[in-house]
Amino acid sequence: MKIFSAIITALFTGAALTGCTFGASIDTLMAPPKLSVEQEQIYSALTNAEGTAISLKYPKSGKYLSAFIIEDIDGDGGDEALVFYERNNRAPDENALRINVLDKEGDHWRSVDDLSAVGSEIEEVMISRLGTNDRVNIIVGTSIINRSEKNVTIYIYSEGRLQGTKFSVPYSFIDVKDLDMDSDNELLRLTKASSEEPALAEVYKLDENGMYHRSKLELGDNISEFDISYGSLPDGRLGLYIDESSGTGNIRSDVIYMEGSALNSVTVTNDDDMNKSRPAGYSSFDVDSDGSLEIPFQITAAGYESAAEGERLSLTEWNKLDRLMNLKRRYISYYSLNDGYIFIFPERWVDNVTVRRDIVNDEIVFCKYKNGNMGRELLRIACADDAPSRDDRISNEYMLMCTKGDSSYLAVIPGDPDPEGDGLCITAGEAAVGFRTRD
Repeated sequence: MKIFSAIITALFTGAALTGCTFGASIDTLMAPPKLSVEQEQIYSALTNAEGTAISLKYPKSGKYLSAFIIEDIDGDGGDEALVFYERNNRAPDENALRINVLDKEGDHWRSVDDLSAVGSEIEEVMISRLGTNDRVNIIVGTSIINRSEKNVTIYIYSEGRLQGTKFSVPYSFIDVKDLDMDSDNELLRLTKASSEEPALAEVYKLDENGMYHRSKLELGDNISEFDISYGSLPDGRLGLYIDESSGTGNIRSDVIYMEGSALNSVTVTNDDDMNKSRPAGYSSFDVDSDGSLEIPFQITAAGYESAAEGERLSLTEWNKLDRLMNLKRRYISYYSLNDGYIFIFPERWVDNVTVRRDIVNDEIVFCKYKNGNMGRELLRIACADDAPSRDDRISNEYMLMCTKGDSSYLAVIPGDPDPEGDGLCITAGEAAVGFRTRD
C-alpha cells in the first residue's frame, strides 16, 4: 500500500495539470430548461405581444445558451432582453425564426420590437463593441439545411428599434477577439473552400464613423472544416492556430496573427514540418499549460516499423514554434484519441521506451525497449467505463488519475523500483504529472 499512498499524495501535487471537464450539448437535452422567475416574466410579456403559438429557440454554442439574453444592448446602462423564437402558425412564405427585444419599465417587461432573422436555427450569439466604435453589436450566427449552411448577421438596437445592418455573410467559424492586442475587439470570420475560392480568414474592425475595415488571408484549397485554438507566439503576439480538415479526413495546421490592421501567416523556416498532415482529432493543444500551443505529429512507436497497419501503434510528437519560427519537438507522448488522454514521456524515456496494447485487460503498457526487444513493464494505464472495473483496479493498487463523465482513468507502476539499474522506472509523482486529458 506504500505505492498507493505515494500516488494519492502525488495526485494532489499534479491536480492542477490534469483538470477534467464534462459538458453536454443543448441538442442532447430531453426538454427545455425550466425558466427562472425573470425569464417567466419576459416570456409572459412576449406571448402577450406575439401570441402563445411560439417555440423558443436556443443557441447551440457559445457564451449564451439560453433563448433569453439579458444584456445592455444599446449602451445606455440598463439591461434589455433578447428572445429567440419561432412562430408555429406562420404563413408559408414567412421566415419562422425571429428576434424580439423587450425593455423593462419599472417592474414590468414590455416587448418593444420584433424582427425576422435569417435561417432556421440559432448557432451562437455574441454581444460586443468592435474596433474603436462605441456601438454595441449583436452578432448572431444562424443556420439552415441541417445546420450545414451558416450565416452571420450583425444587428444594432437603438432608440427602441432593432435593426439588421448590411453585414450579413456566410461563415464556417466566427469569434470576437482582441487579435492585435490593442484592447479593442475584432470579428474573426473563417470560410471553407468552395469551387470558386480558397478557404479564407477575415477580420473586421469598426472605426469611429461606423465603417468596417477588413483584412483577409487565403488559407488553402479543399478545406472543409476548422478547429480553432489561441496561443501565445514566441514574440508575445497572439497566434490563431487553425487545424484544417480536407476531404481526405486528415488535418494540417496554419498559424496566423494580426499586426496593425493586417492578418499575417507565420512563415515557418522548416515549412515541410508545418505542412505535415495527420489524422483528424490530432489538433493543436497547450499540452504543458504554458499559454503557447504545441502541434502534434504521429510517429511509429519503436518495434512496430514492420507491423501491419492495423497492428501498428504510434506515439505523438508535440512541436512548438521557437523564436526563429522553427518547429521544434518539445515532448513525446502516447495519445489515446479514443479514450481522450495523453501521457507525456519523461525525458529519459525518449528512444528507450515503447508501448504495447494488453487486449485482455484493455490497457496500454509502457515497456523498456532496447536492441529491438521489448523489456520489462514500467507503467500501465487503463480507462474504466463502469464502477466495478474502476473499483476492481483500485483494489489492486491502481491509482485513480482522473474522472471525466462516466470514464475513470487509472494507472499502476508494476514491479520493484529500478531492478535493472537503468533509471527508467518512474515515481508516482512523475506518472501523475505526465498525465493529461482532452475533451
